Amino acid sequence: MPRSRNKVASRARRKRVLKQAKGYFGTRSTANTVAKNAVERGLQHAYKGRKVKKRVYRNLWVTRINAAARLNDTTYSKLMGALHDKNIEINRKTLSDLAYNNPEAFKEIVKTAFN
Repeated sequence: MPRSRNKVASRARRKRVLKQAKGYFGTRSTANTVAKNAVERGLQHAYKGRKVKKRVYRNLWVTRINAAARLNDTTYSKLMGALHDKNIEINRKTLSDLAYNNPEAFKEIVKTAFN
């Protein structure tokens, strides 16, 4: 009995990889093996990048909150500690948005935290 091969599936697999490699430079977009390696590496970087993005945004929020807190004669750590002690649950993203777009509201939150 002859050996059976699934040409349809293997061609589809190669086409899928080459489609993902569209726009890559040189043989990375045309040669199957090179494209497969490039796509795998690209997907790894994309996965890591999604994790790093969260860290970068949190860092930005903390920086904005600290800058606004210092304009109100306190520091980030003192402000966050005071908010925690008063059981004011407001996340850093929202606090950062207030500090950036609505300084008056941020000032009221600082007053509330320290009174």
